[in-house]
Amino acid sequence: MSFPIEIIDRLRQCRVVAGFSVDHVDHAVPIAEALLAGGIDAIELTLRTDAGIDAVKAICQQVPDMLVGVGTILTPDAAAAVAQAGAAFGVAPGLNRRVIEGAKDAGLPFAPGIMTPSELETAIESDCRFVKFFPAEASGGVTFLKSLAAPYKHLDIEYFPLGGVCVDNMLDYLRMPEVTAVGGSWIVNKQMVENGDWAGLQSRSAEVVNALKTGGER
Repeated sequence: MSFPIEIIDRLRQCRVVAGFSVDHVDHAVPIAEALLAGGIDAIELTLRTDAGIDAVKAICQQVPDMLVGVGTILTPDAAAAVAQAGAAFGVAPGLNRRVIEGAKDAGLPFAPGIMTPSELETAIESDCRFVKFFPAEASGGVTFLKSLAAPYKHLDIEYFPLGGVCVDNMLDYLRMPEVTAVGGSWIVNKQMVENGDWAGLQSRSAEVVNALKTGGER
């Protein structure tokens, strides 16, 4: 299925999506609430722990103003579980046709991960016009993404860079018209989560939002 324009528009408004995983389900809602209070209203909760799906369910049910995306979807069954949990969209670090088809079958808007022109063409062939560019910085960053995107500009591909993106380089990506939003894994500090420092996490969220505002328009 194609990515709904309303989600693309929401991501373009958010600009930064907070990426994180949770070890304990009880942390999920406080994290989401702290991010939201600081001004970040989109997340990518990764399925890297056993608590992942239950955490997605909890946030979807208890923090309805948060746009909930789920990352590290590696199997068709995971895509189905994410859809059933109520997530708005899913992403993966790589491109797997079986997962793309599984997401389509589950009705889950899905962005596969790409790094090369060949992977991008495979995504396009699978009707994926919104893709995760990963790992962004290790692949060559903005310079590489501009070169990658150029031959496909007429196809209106939207990119979601993650991996090495931080407050110091996020605006470089966001100035590219092809970039919908960036993923920020630096925002949710694990020590703060372990200490229950939700006020500190809210402040980190607010700092990112302020940096977006003071960095100028694209």
